[in-house]
Amino acid sequence: MRAARALVLLVGFYLIGVVLLAAMALLDWLLVTRWFTARAAWFEGTVLTVTALLAVAVLRGMYAFLRAGRLGPVPHGVAITQQDQPELWEQVRAAAEATGERPPDELYLVAEVNAGVAEQSRLLGLLPGRRRMILGLPLLAGMTVPRLRAVLAHEFGHYGHLGTRLGGITMRGREAVLHTVAVFREGSTAMHHAIGALYIGYARMFLRTSQAVARHQELAADQMAARHAGREATAAALRALPVLDAAHTHYLETYASMGMPCGALPPVGEFHGGFPRLLAARTGERLAAFSAGVRPPRPHPYDSHPPTGERIALIEELPADGRTDGSAEEPAALTLLRDPGRVFAALEARTLTREAMGLPRMSWDDLVMARAVADAEGWSRPLRLAVARSLRSAGHPSEGTAPVVRRDASATRTAGDAELPGLEDVLDAFDRGLLWTEITDRIPKPAQAARLTGASARNFVRPTVFDGLAGMVHLRLAATGQVAPDIAWSGQPGLTLPEVWERDMDDALDAAVADTPDTAPLRALLTAANRVSA
Repeated sequence: MRAARALVLLVGFYLIGVVLLAAMALLDWLLVTRWFTARAAWFEGTVLTVTALLAVAVLRGMYAFLRAGRLGPVPHGVAITQQDQPELWEQVRAAAEATGERPPDELYLVAEVNAGVAEQSRLLGLLPGRRRMILGLPLLAGMTVPRLRAVLAHEFGHYGHLGTRLGGITMRGREAVLHTVAVFREGSTAMHHAIGALYIGYARMFLRTSQAVARHQELAADQMAARHAGREATAAALRALPVLDAAHTHYLETYASMGMPCGALPPVGEFHGGFPRLLAARTGERLAAFSAGVRPPRPHPYDSHPPTGERIALIEELPADGRTDGSAEEPAALTLLRDPGRVFAALEARTLTREAMGLPRMSWDDLVMARAVADAEGWSRPLRLAVARSLRSAGHPSEGTAPVVRRDASATRTAGDAELPGLEDVLDAFDRGLLWTEITDRIPKPAQAARLTGASARNFVRPTVFDGLAGMVHLRLAATGQVAPDIAWSGQPGLTLPEVWERDMDDALDAAVADTPDTAPLRALLTAANRVSA
């Protein structure tokens, strides 16, 4: 029935195209043979041009169908052979055998929390063809071996229920229809939009029908996974997927790309290979917290997967099979790989741009320090610029300006031709009463905030001043070697400050940015820090 439905949808797509082409051909024939007049030649020429353009659009959609569904290259994946990784391939073959299917011809590792199968089928998807499987390295890092077995069996469940062969029909039809709709939407004539409306209506019907079939296939594949890997491992794998996805997103944003503003990358293989470190440091509830605030998407008729909660509930309704998840005792699926560091390095070469691959490599600690200094410079710069301009306006040129210091070298930022003021210069300006009369007026702020006055204006800009002072403190402590980098896989990377600064800095900064600034507490901390560095 699914095959018949898919074939009917494909026939319907072709019928639309054939009918439209026939109608346009008839119109052109009538124009040329029956309706053509010398006085209306310009009109017939315009119509012939429009119908020719429409025919090209329809033919492009048909051609897209013929080309869709072929197995192209995987530019962002690493091909894994049975000779390279026999243990991983053994799990793949075992899942294939348990589900009564043949293993894939190709296996690729990618940088996503994902797994999938594809098949270059023949005869509109009714005959089997070359098979390909992709597995995400982050998935292997976050799944135990039993959970990976469930994932593999689920994917072969698509094969067992003709999911990929029938999926070839639906996916090829989907690509062709959507491509044709896009072509008509790009058109500029009313006829383009009118005919495009037919394809849009058909596309909606096609998606509703084909995606409903896909959702049934997902549930059937879940049942296959539970039979092979066990009910508990299958349900646990489904629960783990959104957690791993959220954790991986956090890792990429916080750790992997940490050095990008500084023009540096982690050590070779660690751009993706650091993710297992984060997972090892954040287990249980701390790991689940990544997805705690993520709302599941609302179901709609075009979903290709049923809601995860519904899938888990159906699996848990299955009879107990005596097999447990074994997550505490079982190794991570990443242990199936031989020399995972080499695989992570190969994946970097496939996923990073040539420019990124040419960046210098730094240790995680050096990256943390470089990023912390870069961030501190960014926090402090608006305040230092505002102080420099205020001092020039008030006729008090800064004295004893201090450069912005990196860990490995010093660098001076300029405001026009003058050096930016140092920390003591900023505190002196506060003591002169310039903070709320001159400095904050020169700190950039949104237009709406610029109209604020009095306490409202001070409260709006106070966090910016606080952060600017904190950034200058971090730069000073980094320049004098009094901070240490903390990669903090279990928390947030940053700098570890001396104990007295960890304890007293926030209160000292609050006093310095109060309505009546008091810089004495912060100066006392700086004096103590100078004695330590000396």
